[in-house]
Amino acid sequence: MKKAPLLTAKYVPTYAFVTSLFLLWGIAITMGDLLNRRFQTVLNVSIADSGLVQFSIFGAYFVMGIPAGLFMKKYGYKNGVLLGLGLYAIGAFLFYPAAESQSFDFFRLALFILACGLATLETVAHPFSAALGHEETSEQRINLSQTFNGVGAILGPVLGSFIILRNVPTGDVVHDLAPVKYLYIVIGAVVLSVAIAFSFIKVPPLTEESTEAEEGVSTGPKKGLFEHRHFIWAAIAQFFNVAAQGATWAFFINYAVKYMPDMTDEKAGYYFSFSMVLLLAGRAVGTFLMRFIKPNTLLAIFAAANIVLCLIISQTWGWASFIALMMLNFFMSIMFPTIFGLGLRNLGEHKQRASSFIVMGVVGGAVFPPIMGKVADIDVAQSYLTPIICYVVILLFGLVFSKPKN
Repeated sequence: MKKAPLLTAKYVPTYAFVTSLFLLWGIAITMGDLLNRRFQTVLNVSIADSGLVQFSIFGAYFVMGIPAGLFMKKYGYKNGVLLGLGLYAIGAFLFYPAAESQSFDFFRLALFILACGLATLETVAHPFSAALGHEETSEQRINLSQTFNGVGAILGPVLGSFIILRNVPTGDVVHDLAPVKYLYIVIGAVVLSVAIAFSFIKVPPLTEESTEAEEGVSTGPKKGLFEHRHFIWAAIAQFFNVAAQGATWAFFINYAVKYMPDMTDEKAGYYFSFSMVLLLAGRAVGTFLMRFIKPNTLLAIFAAANIVLCLIISQTWGWASFIALMMLNFFMSIMFPTIFGLGLRNLGEHKQRASSFIVMGVVGGAVFPPIMGKVADIDVAQSYLTPIICYVVILLFGLVFSKPKN
């Protein structure tokens, strides 16, 4: 049987632009993990309280998921993208007054607004990417788009390490926060420029029906959205996936500085960036392997690998454990897009609503880091045992609960 093509030719230009959006939020998400460390050293925030940075970012996904989906359904993909980019830019610009006020809570507000923009972009981009071709290759398209998210995840820590973590605190809070505010002003200006440029681009109209009709798939849903078990479990799996991701990244630098000899904050930030290279490699490898291995099976294999890696990390075996910490990203790489793609399968016109709910699952990244931070305050290494719970749920989703039922 001939395999379906990855892309439908007429949608290639649209797919290219949608994919570029993944780069923008990759930068913002990983930058938040470096802010954790800066706030600890400059604003005297505890490790546990610094986890509230992730709470602000991922909590926005929970708040914005449904409104973003409703906005997209009413006003279309293009306006959804413009709303997301606008909120992203506003949040970035708010870093300037937050730094001037030297307020951790103000920074969290700015991050929350910025992340509302990220949530909107993710709600729009995933179903958009999935719809640009055959449904059976939708997971591969989303994984390919997420590869550029991996590029952003590399650029974020590099910029953050060089600008945010490079300068040793001087004791003058205003001076120490200056790199943060100026970096985010530049980010805000870039994002605003992208939004203005995109406002002049004509995006061809796209509906789920147009794509599915070409493939001979019935567009009328036979069941209500919440009658699809695989969708419900996808939202649950996404909650635990982002919980593990947010917690793993939040305390990466703490682990590196504590357990690796001669490790500075800046140097640890560069290792964090290298771990994002592994995430990018994992997405590329995963997208290729999905041509031969079913996406749900590969998801389960990668989840099992991360369970083993978490056990190694907790033992503090020097470089072996630190390499295991970086390798988490390689096997974490395909989880978000693959869970998303599996959850959207066979949903017909429900896909836009389903996307909103799966994006809301990202709130796991808000809930889990403060919990893991409590353990990390006692023992950072042992705190890496807690994500095992998350990977067990993902493993079960891949093996049992990801298959649509008529």
